[in-house]
Amino acid sequence: MAITTLDGLFSALAGNSSQFAIDKTSASAQTANTLASMWRQAGQPAAAAIPGTTPAIPTKATPGAIDFTNQTAPAKSYLGSAMIYSGNSGGGFEVHDRVAHMGGLVLNVATAQTITGLDLATLGLVAARLGAADYSDVQWFLETYTDGGATAANATINVTYGDATTGNLNVIAVGGTLRASRLIGLTPFIPTADQGKKIKGINSVTLSVSTGTAGNFGFTCTRLRIGKAFGNAGTPTTINWTDGAPEVPNDACLMLAVNCSTTTSGTLRGSGKIAHG
Repeated sequence: MAITTLDGLFSALAGNSSQFAIDKTSASAQTANTLASMWRQAGQPAAAAIPGTTPAIPTKATPGAIDFTNQTAPAKSYLGSAMIYSGNSGGGFEVHDRVAHMGGLVLNVATAQTITGLDLATLGLVAARLGAADYSDVQWFLETYTDGGATAANATINVTYGDATTGNLNVIAVGGTLRASRLIGLTPFIPTADQGKKIKGINSVTLSVSTGTAGNFGFTCTRLRIGKAFGNAGTPTTINWTDGAPEVPNDACLMLAVNCSTTTSGTLRGSGKIAHG
């Protein structure tokens, strides 16, 4: 049965858990106070491949994800403990379930780039990974995989909301050499008239002008499982039962992201346990 007590969690951590290691290189050329994806950084978990233009649901078996053992109901899995060291002071890290993604879009055209099938209602995502049926538990990001060009440009993104209406997000600056590993959250760009609506799909993106370099970017949907602030460089940041021990659904694609305190993400090292029971 599911773990419902601290004694049950402690017992699972001691005798029924999946242990994982973190050892990631730093993402360079970032911007302070922005979010950087560690999805493509070398180390452990291994660097992930750039997703293709066809939307997909990544899982724990996707290279780049933290591995763990799926459970048979009623047993479940929980992020029970972790210790993470950062090469930078300040900032913080987040653990996300990467529930859907696509890539292969370019930054050097000013015509509409259409995206087919990036809709949480039709992709086949299981409810345990989606969370709330109104899409309020998920976040959407524009994710950069390789650098764009230096020319200033804005992106207009057409989305579908949970109520089946569509609309354009307020323009997002993507010129000025948008760097690899950047995650730009889309929710702040929902226009005033659509405030309160939740994004369930992405339909197209149109740049105002070419940035001068093709680069590679796409859209990623995640469900945040936990986040914590870093202290001083080299000082461990810990996760334990006091942080809520969030559930990790079967096949969850756990990935790391860093809230940058400076112009790099900093290296990440550490380990943790996913408790089962």
